[in-house]
Amino acid sequence: MIEKRMIQVGNSWGVVIPKAIIDGLTINPVMDKVEIYLENNEIRIRKSKKEC
Repeated sequence: MIEKRMIQVGNSWGVVIPKAIIDGLTINPVMDKVEIYLENNEIRIRKSKKEC
């Protein structure tokens, strides 16, 4: 587990995802879109199932 602080980005908030986490996924951060959703009071991020 990695603890991170949220950062303000304009009127929104964000979290920088460390390269080590990205490297462990089957997501290409340049080419792939992701889906972000809430489930059981958790923020979930997954590779989009839709064709880009």
